[in-house]
Amino acid sequence: MVAAMRLLLSVLLILLLAPSYSGEEPAPRFVGRPRMTATRVAIDPGDRTNVHVGALTYIGGVRLKSPAPAFGGFSSMHTDGKRFALLSDGGHIVRFDMNEKFHVSRVTFGALRAGPGTGWLKSDRDSESNAIDPATGRFWVGFEQTNEIWRYNRQGEPEAHLTPLAMVRWSENGGPESMVRLAHGGFIVISETTRPPDHKMRSMRQAVLFRGDPTDPRTPTTSFAYRPPSGYDPSDMAELPDGRLLILNRRINLPPALFTAKLVIVDAGAIREGAVVEGREIATLAPPFLHDNFEALAVTQENGATIIWIASDDNREWWEQSFLLKFRLETR
Repeated sequence: MVAAMRLLLSVLLILLLAPSYSGEEPAPRFVGRPRMTATRVAIDPGDRTNVHVGALTYIGGVRLKSPAPAFGGFSSMHTDGKRFALLSDGGHIVRFDMNEKFHVSRVTFGALRAGPGTGWLKSDRDSESNAIDPATGRFWVGFEQTNEIWRYNRQGEPEAHLTPLAMVRWSENGGPESMVRLAHGGFIVISETTRPPDHKMRSMRQAVLFRGDPTDPRTPTTSFAYRPPSGYDPSDMAELPDGRLLILNRRINLPPALFTAKLVIVDAGAIREGAVVEGREIATLAPPFLHDNFEALAVTQENGATIIWIASDDNREWWEQSFLLKFRLETR
């Protein structure tokens, strides 16, 4: 009986955390002066000398906290390694500087100025992915619920938006979770949970390569399938300096390790119409390492090294955390 009750409680907790939650609630707002703290964290809380996570070496990281009700829920980010912009799944943006000692400064809170719906409901701004053109400052945001992609200028004003034809049938709450702008100007978008219609491909996710701006209906597309690690869903993606793709995959588990994550590397050259693309696993974030709802990924370079940034979505719940972690990629 006790075992059955524990299992029931575990299932109820997972249902509360699951990404299928409809989000039909008023959107929180940032008000007042922005306040945020950053506290250093070890990647292995039980052994601070343990810094090797597969092909990654942990450099350092922080737990971000703020009393603001709208703070948290970070689903994507972009950074140059010094200035950070974390985008939440409610359309809120937290920007700050962070130096090599992980001290933060110049903290600002903001929100997307426009998007699907009125913005009154949280589901109107279910922003799950974003990508930026560093040359122009333009950025693109992928929204679940509507499967739209919006383009904004450097000042955050909307310029264009579209539900691409290749994404029209994607699940409302399992849509454009991962998006990357490639160095050559194209985009790749991977759905979180939408499977190909062929029942033999149920372990895969629908994905699309845009050979230009995804908000332009004239942009040619290539549809393919991504096979994540078994039991995992893709949650974000970035391009490595050599053109390969780094994909973050997240899994919801039974307690005590509610969330685990896996990083894989994909050869972008394998993407063709109708292809099935699968990555090579390079790291797993699971006990004894920090494990949370990791959803945001970014890649920078520092003194010739490739730096991997990973952030977590705390779902604005007390039992989850907003981590921002920094790693050096050791694999080739």
